[in-house]
Amino acid sequence: MPINLMRASARPDTPASRARNVDIVAIALTAALVTLQMAGLAMLERSHAHAMQVQFPDEPKACAESAAAPVSQILFD
Repeated sequence: MPINLMRASARPDTPASRARNVDIVAIALTAALVTLQMAGLAMLERSHAHAMQVQFPDEPKACAESAAAPVSQILFD
């Protein structure tokens, strides 16, 4: 009877190592995708910041001393 218990408690080597390899690959792929996303976001933010600094010749320049525009009042009940 103890021999059967010892055989039942033995761990299979192949499925555990395959599962471990799959986990390692999944973690590596996730890390790579997160890194690519962060690099893409950094590039997008940089290009957006650069685009906001460029002034286009067709657009009129904003005047800091302009008069306040009239605003219509909204009446509430």
